[in-house]
Amino acid sequence: MEISMEYISDAQAKQMILEVGRRMYQGGFVAANDGNISCKVGDNEIWATPTGVSKGFMTEDMLVKLDLDGNVLEGTHKPSSEIKMHLRVFKENPKVQGVVHAHPLTATAFACAGISLEEPVLMEGVLSLGCVPLVHFVLPGTEEVPEAVAPYCREYNAVLLANHGALTWGDNLMQAYYRMETTEYYAKILMMNNFILGKKTLLSQGQIDDIIKIRAGWGITTGGRPIGPEGAQNLEDICVSKRQ
Repeated sequence: MEISMEYISDAQAKQMILEVGRRMYQGGFVAANDGNISCKVGDNEIWATPTGVSKGFMTEDMLVKLDLDGNVLEGTHKPSSEIKMHLRVFKENPKVQGVVHAHPLTATAFACAGISLEEPVLMEGVLSLGCVPLVHFVLPGTEEVPEAVAPYCREYNAVLLANHGALTWGDNLMQAYYRMETTEYYAKILMMNNFILGKKTLLSQGQIDDIIKIRAGWGITTGGRPIGPEGAQNLEDICVSKRQ
């Protein structure tokens, strides 16, 4: 079944990409020329950031328009080699209109430690973001990256890229960017709980159910379902039983 979509204009998309780039740079989510941003403007058209340019100092003439096969339609700059994973997200999930890749410090530390963000400690995290799985390491810029990301594009809203950074997407570019902010905030909370305070209280299964009902009422059907303490205990019991 075909999904009928409404898209923002080329001019709006370019302005939004520049705004998100500035926010990413000023927020410390990227250093130097890191990160990339893309925004869909048609069934087979996106605007994207170029390679080798700081996201905090981009201008409209630097942006590149491509089709979903990666062919350049407009622009004189070269797109990032990492555009492949953006294109795969758009192809796997036609509802997505914005994708953001960045290296936020805390979330990337979790990615480098091989730890996903799936513990239900933050109500806002469950509500607007959901679980953030860890994608196994693949060499950036290769065809292996989109293949590794593809299984998560429909069910989740974000992933950590092992030893690399984070990738978020949404129904529009600002939602994708806000999900990057929430991913980093979620990671900071878990860092404080797990490695500084050494203490946390997980949301219960019932509380998670209630939050997911609210999420569904907002029209958000993606994000996965984190496991509360009861479920975690059941999983541990199963693991112990298997070991015995």
